Amino acid sequence: MASKLLRAVVLGPPGSGKGTVCERIAKSFGLHHLSSGQFLRENIRANSDVGILAKQYLEKGLLVPDHVFTRVMITELEKMQTQPWLLDGFPRTLGQAEALDTICELDLVISLNIPFESLKDRLSARWIHPASGRVYNMEFNPPQVHKQRNPTLILWDRDQQNMALCVFSGVQQNSSTPGQRSKLSISKTSKS
Repeated sequence: MASKLLRAVVLGPPGSGKGTVCERIAKSFGLHHLSSGQFLRENIRANSDVGILAKQYLEKGLLVPDHVFTRVMITELEKMQTQPWLLDGFPRTLGQAEALDTICELDLVISLNIPFESLKDRLSARWIHPASGRVYNMEFNPPQVHKQRNPTLILWDRDQQNMALCVFSGVQQNSSTPGQRSKLSISKTSKS
């Protein structure tokens, strides 16, 4: 267990490994791993005021604006005043960093610097289970697809129609794994 109420943040672009790094550090040092994406999903599921507002943007295919996302995070972080934590995915902008600075003093910031080509490779193999937020990589962390769970996985596909968003339903009939797209019937969603 951590002896101090450590406040730390891990920064980096999508695909840099923030979640993985946070999980390992949090486990090793007795910290709470706080995922900004998880907080957002929980608020949306709970139909909180800010969750409803965030959902309106997401349903239109828009990014959740700073003021809404910051409200989600500050509310959740205020609940953690007596806990040591490691924050993943927040802040992402100067405005978010300034808001975070008003409620706590950070002890440590870890910035992950990953070559752009590595990020492209990682993201092109990334699949996401929207309901849970679980992230898979078809090269080193493929999902175990079970028909009973009816998982739907979303792929950010950089090779098809200018970064189109693709969806794979775990109940589709195929003789391959979800990562072998050439053998799958993948439906594209609109990019609104």
